[in-house]
Amino acid sequence: MSSSSIAVCSACPARGSVRGHRCAVYPSSSLTDAQWAVLEAVLPPPGNRGGKGGRHEKYCRRVILDAIFYVVRGGIAWRQLPREFPPAMTVYAIFRRWAAAGTWRQVHDALRDRVRVHAGRAPQPTAAIIDSQSVQGSDTVPAASRGYDAGKKTNGRKRHIAVDSLGLLLAVVVTVASIQDRDGAIRLLAAMRARFATVTLVWADGGYAGRLVEWSKHVLALTVRIVKRTDDLKGFQVLPRRWVVERT
Repeated sequence: MSSSSIAVCSACPARGSVRGHRCAVYPSSSLTDAQWAVLEAVLPPPGNRGGKGGRHEKYCRRVILDAIFYVVRGGIAWRQLPREFPPAMTVYAIFRRWAAAGTWRQVHDALRDRVRVHAGRAPQPTAAIIDSQSVQGSDTVPAASRGYDAGKKTNGRKRHIAVDSLGLLLAVVVTVASIQDRDGAIRLLAAMRARFATVTLVWADGGYAGRLVEWSKHVLALTVRIVKRTDDLKGFQVLPRRWVVERT
């Protein structure tokens, strides 16, 4: 690992009279100063700053994030973290604690809003595209949380997603694979509406036609527009709006 002296990090423990980020980093997975500035703002405050006392955090948060990203990028087990990082189980415990606190959703939302603004859009979307995909369940998935999708011949779970016009994720709902798309969409659209009051238009494929359109209009004040595939279409063709969610 190469060591680099980076801007002062409030989470970095003091070393003698020197305070600031002096941790060794892996160039392949380390945050830049600009990236750290964005993520630091959405991380939950350390436990000792929450008014309940407690010790100062032992390890630098920036290096903890580097370790988490190292695992994600390499697809390795937690215990395979190089020893130059903080202890693997310490990193994992912090990852789980932040997950339970909703930190990763906040990180995702902050980054999505920045991408939208950079693309010349408003931070909050006004339209969405929905779709679903059945995924084969592994042997460890219990029978109570899996089902058989006869159309796709898949035994497992179905993920329902809503994205904005740039293909950025807005909401996710996971169900058994046997549930109909329009029934899963009721949960998906309700979850999306709870977080995005600005969305008024939703595009969907023919599998969502029917009662979902009227339900969304009267219950959620959403206009669901069905983008159908023409009967005489042969082979693959990009369909308006629908290709955005397919890409995601």
